[in-house]
Amino acid sequence: MKVTGAVQPFLPLCRCLFPSKLAGLSVALLKATALEIAILAGHLILYPSGIAQERRAGPPPLPAETAPLPTEAKPPVVLLHGFIDNRSVFVLLRRSLTQHGRQQIESLNYSPLTCDIRTAAELLGRHIEVICERTGHARVDIVGHSLGGLIARYYVQCLGGDIRVRTLVTLGTPHSGTRVAPLANAHPIVRQMRPGSEVIEELQRPAPGCRTHFVSFWSDLDHLMDPLETACVEHPDLMVQNVRVSGIGHLALPVHPAVATGIRQALDSEGTGAEAAPRTDGLTVA
Repeated sequence: MKVTGAVQPFLPLCRCLFPSKLAGLSVALLKATALEIAILAGHLILYPSGIAQERRAGPPPLPAETAPLPTEAKPPVVLLHGFIDNRSVFVLLRRSLTQHGRQQIESLNYSPLTCDIRTAAELLGRHIEVICERTGHARVDIVGHSLGGLIARYYVQCLGGDIRVRTLVTLGTPHSGTRVAPLANAHPIVRQMRPGSEVIEELQRPAPGCRTHFVSFWSDLDHLMDPLETACVEHPDLMVQNVRVSGIGHLALPVHPAVATGIRQALDSEGTGAEAAPRTDGLTVA
């Protein structure tokens, strides 16, 4: 599926949906909205395939005459989806990682009935212990979309998960809380994603010596982040690289090939130590 090519058929639909607002809408916003609609339509088709947990399979065996290269194996990658979603959102990202040498990739589902980020983070920790024991790796990398990134960060920062997580990449994650969709406050996990919630306050506490390297991709057209900069990691004790993505929305972050390239580069670059200064980079995809 070529994501960027899927936009054109949906542009007329956007013009029909927003006829009175077109004068104030930029071309970039129109394209991003059309792309979000296209991705949502495709994701609804794939969604049933990701409801069940994936079957675990080891890396493909090497031919008998092939000796393993004398290089350190890359750690497993754990993919963690967002709110009311499942592992099917990572179909394209997983394919990209596999094509570029990542042999051990785990897509975890957490229940759509999950009502507490802390509980989900504890469950993630147990999954990671199993993964480390099964693969023989001491540490893993995590890519979390939206709520998945917040769950992973809580595990790393508040439950001692930094001993297991080398790099945490978040995609459109409300690190400081988001004010969007106030009517959704009936769900307890949505309330935990609000600015000033107990969970958000816990993540703002000191975290001296945290060993995990954080890379946060945030979009300037993410309609679920209010304010937009809430998807950046702002913490004086953490090794952070915030990457601004221009031209796409929330649903496109785990799907777009340019973002996938940025994720691969982030995972292939190890953290530079606790004294590393925060960095802010940019990525234009439209």
